[in-house]
Amino acid sequence: MGSRYDANPFEPEEEVNPFSHPGSVPSAGGSRLSPLPPEPADFSYDRGATVDIPLGTAKDFKKKERELEAKEAELKRREQELKRREEAAARAGIVLEEKNWPPFFPIIHHDITREIPTHLQRLQYTAFATWLGIILCLAWNFVAVTIAWIRGYGVKIWFLAIIYALAGCPGAYVLWYRPLYRAMRTESAIKFGRFFLFYLLHIGFCVFAAVAPPVVFKGKSLAGILPTIDVFSDHLLVGIFYLIGFILFTLESFISVRVLQQVYMYFRGSGKEAEMRREAARSAMRAAI
Repeated sequence: MGSRYDANPFEPEEEVNPFSHPGSVPSAGGSRLSPLPPEPADFSYDRGATVDIPLGTAKDFKKKERELEAKEAELKRREQELKRREEAAARAGIVLEEKNWPPFFPIIHHDITREIPTHLQRLQYTAFATWLGIILCLAWNFVAVTIAWIRGYGVKIWFLAIIYALAGCPGAYVLWYRPLYRAMRTESAIKFGRFFLFYLLHIGFCVFAAVAPPVVFKGKSLAGILPTIDVFSDHLLVGIFYLIGFILFTLESFISVRVLQQVYMYFRGSGKEAEMRREAARSAMRAAI
């Protein structure tokens, strides 16, 4: 039986306003929760405070700083050295050439449009075509001689064809095409003279290859007209390859003669011939003294 002091479950609860009596806290009644402990007086919620994380000692910082300074000094020294060399080369008339041809694998410097005078560009392009032409001739000659070797004409002519190709392609560039290129660019009489000397040898070789007399291993190491006539009777396929080689060497000879004539006409008209003669006379005098 309930006591008279028991609470009536159907009676509405009395609402307590916690703000009606400032400074007072309503009783927790029968709550089992204990109040939170008071915070210490020196507790701080300073979210903007920085946290110092040691990245290294002062000694390490000084060491790295010295290394950076040494690298900077080395870079400045190299830059000054490179600038000094460029200035010395410019004073000596030496042009630093950047390799740009062929575009897919640059091995030489070649820029006719920018470096050769406009009135000489056509002639320079024709000379460039003769250099590419001798490369084509020697490459085709190697193919023709290889087929002849397979057909039983001996391995010696094949080795000679390899020598012609490996020596002729870079040799033509170094001996006569590059001197002509630089002569057109700098108007050097000495370089013109070097071009004439080796370009005459180039024309002589092309004429010899077009004929291919039976001098070395019966002449079959070169795809000329005489080997073509000889092999046609034995092997038609070899004869066709040799005939194409003969045509290529003949065209190369005619175009090269034309280039030589045009360069010589320009050489005489520009007065470089007399300059070269004077330079040769001075060189002879110095050698005699």
